[in-house]
Formats: sequence, structure tokens, C-alpha cells
Amino acid sequence: QLLLPDSIIYLFFLDSFSWVSLNSLNTLPTTASVSKTVRFGHLRLIAHRNRHSSTAVGAPKPWELKIKHKDHGPVYNHTLATILVRYASTVYLSDLTELFTWTCSRCDGLIKDFEMIELVVDIQHCLQAFVGVAQDPNAIIIAFRGTQEHSIQNWVEDLFWKQLDLDYPGMPDAMVHHGFFNAYHNTTIRPGILNAIARAKEFYGDIDIIVTGHSMGGAMASFCALDLRVNQKERNVQVMTFGQPRIGNAAFASYFSELVPNTIRVTNEHDMVPHLPPYYTYFPQKTYHHFQERSVSGNSISDHLVYFGVELMAKTWRRCRIVMGPGVVEYSRTDLGGNFVLSRDLATPVLKLNAMSEAGAKPL
Repeated sequence: QLLLPDSIIYLFFLDSFSWVSLNSLNTLPTTASVSKTVRFGHLRLIAHRNRHSSTAVGAPKPWELKIKHKDHGPVYNHTLATILVRYASTVYLSDLTELFTWTCSRCDGLIKDFEMIELVVDIQHCLQAFVGVAQDPNAIIIAFRGTQEHSIQNWVEDLFWKQLDLDYPGMPDAMVHHGFFNAYHNTTIRPGILNAIARAKEFYGDIDIIVTGHSMGGAMASFCALDLRVNQKERNVQVMTFGQPRIGNAAFASYFSELVPNTIRVTNEHDMVPHLPPYYTYFPQKTYHHFQERSVSGNSISDHLVYFGVELMAKTWRRCRIVMGPGVVEYSRTDLGGNFVLSRDLATPVLKLNAMSEAGAKPL
């Protein structure tokens, strides 16, 4: 038996990741038995009994079977998912004092024992991520913020027009979208993340790395995990994303599933973002594609913003608004573009960090 939310219908291979869980996410977890396994070529579909179940997946068309997968994918851990979704939510916060000192309202409960190491803010590209160490699970946690636009509706509409336009380095025939790729690789986010990981490993030893994010943050998390495996030679890297858009073609997916096998992509049943950018059969090399899915209307923005009852959005949609109190300025490093990193000395007691939040905060 697998511990799954009652609303999970299918776990199946996808062209961008090893596994997908398709959820409505409105119920508490229950014990559900897996009832049927069906294979269509390289596609392995696992369905379990559920009152919402409908038509099974049809036989794939010839151009759809270009992805190689192992027979066994990673095991979905619902407890871990309910923890990681909170990190994916917390990284949206604009009050950097509360976030860096881990005193925010979202920083409590299942994730209260987290130790922040570095908070990276790229002002020029409106990006944000953090790295720290959690006691449960005992791992380095990397979280990427999703889109921070004036309107999520506008961002979703833009996804309809994205195409594969960048050859992924070192992977023949693998194509991705330059915007998702560059958000991680060609901003201040990547060096900040890698520096924090090196410091964490030096202090805590060779512990696992878990990467997460929501929406565009999920796309960045995926590129980060691949970078860690291929370029940094990290062995124990896990990925779990929420409401992530498609990021690459079938060739890229094959490489990804081979190199980062412990990857789970959680999607809300009617969330429209995981269905985007769209696939056009006449241009299979230039667009993104999922294997055929059951009859689900992926047309909900509200389903994109709440997972497991947790809000995945900023408190306001003001683009790149941040708040930082004077108590944390001494921990910041700023470049010529105004991008900065808040970095904590691992020898600094947590109590001192908590006291800093009492210094107050002012908008920047």
C-alpha cells in the first residue's frame, strides 16, 4: 500500500520528469491501494480506485514515444510533500528580515527547525531563492520563488507563446526555453546557491540535497538539480516541484530522468500551468509535450495558487517589492546591479538571528 491523498488519480511518466502526481488536493491523506498498472510503450501508468477516475490513457502516437525511462520511478512521499510545499510558499515572502531570521508566520509548524544559510535576491530579474538545512528531513533545502508579476493571469498568458529555442549544453537534441534556463544559469541566483551548498556541506557533512519550488520556481529548481548532478557531481539530489510548467522536449526529458531520477512533479488537477507551454503536433521539436492525459480541464488559475491547502503566492502582487530591516543589513553583500545575498555565518547562534527581527523593518 502507498500513502497517498485520496484525490490522487494517476502517477505517470511525463516528458519533463520521471513522475507526476495529478491531484485535486482538497482532502486529507488516506491509505489507498494501487489497483492497476498499464504499460503503453515507454509509458507506465499507475491508477488506483477513486471516484474521480475516468478514461484511461490511449495508445501513444508514434511521435510521442521518444522518452526512455526506467521501470521504477521514485516513490511519492506525501509527508515530505506537505513539508516541501511550505518551503515553496515561504520563499515568496517579501519581508526579508522575517524570512532570513525565519520568524515569519509561514516559517512555523512543520518547517520551524530550519536553519537559513543564504537568501539570494536578484533585483534585476525579480528572482529569489534560499538555501538552508532542515532537521526533518535531514537535508539541505533549496527553494526557488515562483513568478512575481503584477498579474499571474498575464504571466500564464505569456506561457502560451513560449517555444523551445535553446539547445541544452552537452545533450544532443535536447531543447529548453531560454527564459527558464537563464533564470537559473545566467543570474546571480546560481553562484549564490552553489556557494551556500558548499558552506553547508563543509559544516554539516555530506547530507542530501532537496530542491523545490512552485510555478517558475519549479522550473528553476529542475535546472538547479540537473546542474548539481552534472556539473557539481552531487550524488544525492532530490527534486519535488509544485505546479511547474513544462521545461523541455522529449530528448531533454530522457536525459533528465536518467540523471535526476529522484524527481517528483506535483500538479493540481485543474491547474493550467503544468499544461503550458502547449504542444503543437506540427512542430514537435519546438514545443513541449506531456503524454496524453485523462480528461481533465487544466483551466484553473486558483488551482495553481493553492496546494495541500498552502498558499503559493506573495502577499501582494507588487513586482519585486522587498522589505528589509537594519538588523540584517550587516549580513548582506550587494553587487553593482543592486542584487544581493544575505549570508549567515554558520557559527552564529539562532537566538541572535531571532533577536534581529525585533529591530523593525522598512520597505526598500
